[in-house]
Order: sequence, then C-alpha cells, then structure tokens
Amino acid sequence: MKWWKRLTVLIPVAIGLVVDVVLVRTTANIPVLYTRVDLATLVLLFSIILTGIYGLVMLFLEWVDRREEHQVHEVQLAANDERRRFLRRLDHELKNPLTAIRAGLANISETDSSEDRQEALTSVDTQALRLSRLAADLRKLAELETRPVEHTPVDMAILLQEAFSLTQDQPESENRNLSLTLPQVPWPLPKVSGDQDLLILAVINLLDNALKFTRPGDTIEVRAFEDGANVVIEVADSGPGIQEEDISHVWEELYRGQGAQGVPGSGLGLSLVRAIAERHNGMVNLRSRAGQGTVFTLRLPVG
Repeated sequence: MKWWKRLTVLIPVAIGLVVDVVLVRTTANIPVLYTRVDLATLVLLFSIILTGIYGLVMLFLEWVDRREEHQVHEVQLAANDERRRFLRRLDHELKNPLTAIRAGLANISETDSSEDRQEALTSVDTQALRLSRLAADLRKLAELETRPVEHTPVDMAILLQEAFSLTQDQPESENRNLSLTLPQVPWPLPKVSGDQDLLILAVINLLDNALKFTRPGDTIEVRAFEDGANVVIEVADSGPGIQEEDISHVWEELYRGQGAQGVPGSGLGLSLVRAIAERHNGMVNLRSRAGQGTVFTLRLPVG
C-alpha cells in the first residue's frame, strides 16, 4: 500500500482539528455541556466496547483458522493425489516384470528344448534383476528422507572424474561422444561440504540418464564451474530432448514420459538426484528442446 493511502486514516482527526480551531476562533462564548454519568453506567459502556472489540478479534481469529484449515486440506489432497499416482506407477512397474517372470516359468515347464529353457531362464533372471534394482532404488529414496547426511569436504573435480570414468566403462558409452570439462585456471573447483557417496550417486544417475536417452553418435558433455557461492555441474546431451508436457513431471517417482517408453529403467533416478540435491541445500533443474537435446544442472553450495 502506498504511503499516501496510509495517511487517509488521519482524515477524521484532521477534520476534527479544523472544526475545533474554527469554533474557537469564531465563537466567543462556546456553550459547555456537562453530562452526569454514574460509575455503573461507565462500567457498562466500557464492557460493551470491550465486548465489541473482543468479538471482532474472535471473528478475525476464526477467519484465520478457517483459512489455515483450508490450506492444510489442500496440501493433504495434493499429497493423497501424489500417493495415488505413485501407487499406480508402482503397480505398473511391478506388473510387467512379474508377468514376464510368470510367462518364463510357464515356458520352462512346458518346453523340452534345453535352448528354449535357457532362454526362458535368462528372461526370468533379467526381470528378477529389474525388480531387485527397483526395490534398491526405492530403499535409497526412502532412506534419503531420514538418514543423516555426512558433511565432509568433497573435492568435486576428483568426484566428477571418477563418475565420468565409471560412465566410460559402460558398453553404451562406446557409441557416444563423451567429454568432461573442469576449470583449471585461475583456480580449480572449490570443495563442497556433503556426503561423497550420495553426491557421486547423483552425478552417475545424471550420466546414466543421458546414456539411456541418447542415440549412437550423440554427444554427452559434463561441465563444471564455480558460480558465486555454488559449484554448478551440467550434464548436457544432443539427444531427442524431452517433450514440454513431460518436463514438469520428470522429477516424480516412477514417472515415465513419452520418450521413456521402451527405455529400461525404474523411473527413480532423477527423483534420487533431486532428493540428494535438496539434502545438500542445493537444487537441480533442466532445460530441454525437443529434437535438440537436454541440459541437467546440479547446483551445490560451496562448503
């Protein structure tokens, strides 16, 4: 509210002062009125005024309580909707491997060929491994909400080199152009205070995500630099990008967008990255253009 609007509350006082001055200056004999009120009447009037004030205060507090209850109710509804979406996605993620395992077991019991039996066993083993990884990622995500985060100085340059080396060892990286850029002058990356195991997990998940959603011949760049009081890590790729309607949902647990159909994964990798960033008082976001590529940015405060 502007300052001159606040001054409007003084208008009645100003009018009263003007009338008082006019009466004093223009009237020689101002009549004086005497009112006789007994003490009981004064107490009654005072109690009525206090009752009115108390009533207004109670109405205001009741309005505040109703507003807070409404906000809490909206938060609860949003949480319930998110929980239902999560359970639907979890049901979908469990249903596919379980169906494949049942089909594989049926094939084992019905076939006499050792080659077909081995193929069925391989399928069962693959789906069991998928379920195991899903359970492990869910456990990590649950633990992140409660486990204490270790805070020790972490050399992000060494951590990024280690994560980059692990990514290069994966078979999918052979057909991608990978590069890592770290500042050297005038000074290297500052250290970050945090849990080294969690931080390297976040970086590896971003790199794994880039490998999964790029094609042979695409480029993946890892860049790191200092920005004020933060260390910024970017994982950029020249892949197909993310559809605009999926961008706001990629951080949700088990979410699988249009471009993720047929791509192996639990749908929890980016959720883990976000949880790790938040536990380190950092943040992660993304920029993407369909058909051009995606950039994930992890921002962590300097220790």
